Amino acid sequence: MQWIIFMLLLFISSMEMLTQNRWKKQAGTGLLENCTGCLLCSEDNGCITCHHRLFLLIWRDGIRQFGMCVHTCPPGYFGVRGLEVNRCTKCRSPSCESCFSRDFCMKCKEKFYLHKGQCFRQCPPSTMVQPGTRECQEICEPGPWGQWSTCTHEGRTRGCKWGLETRVRESTGTTSEEGAACPTLLETRKCRMRKHCPGGE
Repeated sequence: MQWIIFMLLLFISSMEMLTQNRWKKQAGTGLLENCTGCLLCSEDNGCITCHHRLFLLIWRDGIRQFGMCVHTCPPGYFGVRGLEVNRCTKCRSPSCESCFSRDFCMKCKEKFYLHKGQCFRQCPPSTMVQPGTRECQEICEPGPWGQWSTCTHEGRTRGCKWGLETRVRESTGTTSEEGAACPTLLETRKCRMRKHCPGGE
């Protein structure tokens, strides 16, 4: 009885090896249309494992699942490299065209605007669309101008030449480090230097 069980297990193991070899052969020779770049491929589900430089892209059609090996992940996915398999992982937001991670979008689909890794139908309050892109940029609200500085030329405040004086204004709300679109916060203008005092004082 034990001998019959042993032979049965040996037969099942041989059949599994033959099936895997057939899948590998079909993937290697390109007999299956969906097995390009596969190390292991199924006739029903496409690629199961890929060559180490490729990404495994899995998508569903109803209850069926299909795999394909790709060099770069398609729009709406990002690549994750692993020890055993590199995978294309879907971006969480359906309005995201390309993402850095599951929750951080880098480019939004048409009719959406990007702000801090998220896609919006309209730019959030206190932001505006950056010219030439579909990205929302923080709005910087400048304060009033300060007083003009002393007229100077090469660090001196007296002389017979023309110099420059400057004035600044502070920005309120967001800071320029956050990428805010600020108007001019510094102005300079030409000015007449004060003359030297009599007697060289």
